Amino acid sequence: MRGRNQQLVLDALTRSERPMGAYELLGLLRQEGLRSPLQIYRALDRLVEQGLVHRIESLSAFALCVHSECGTHGRAAFAICANCGRASEVHDPALERVLRRIARRQGFQTNSATVELSGLCEACAH
Repeated sequence: MRGRNQQLVLDALTRSERPMGAYELLGLLRQEGLRSPLQIYRALDRLVEQGLVHRIESLSAFALCVHSECGTHGRAAFAICANCGRASEVHDPALERVLRRIARRQGFQTNSATVELSGLCEACAH
């Protein structure tokens, strides 16, 4: 069950065509009664824990999860356009196997893994 703030943040990310930062979300949701960055960050933290939202570190932003199984394994890859800012979530079993193999070789137990590819999307490249 999601709280009101979580639902407002989730709805804003659903409407957005690109990842959004916490302060950008706050600006959008002020008219809904959200006044503090802490309210946004708490909602985002819970949505990330539930596997509904991903944090994109390189952008200091958050994106709606479009893959139903993310919440169960915490792995995702994003192709991020440096021009328009859109981020496409990509899942590839081969990449997941490589990431597991790397972790295993290092004796490392991963909780999650996010790969970020930066470049130009097809529309911006042409």
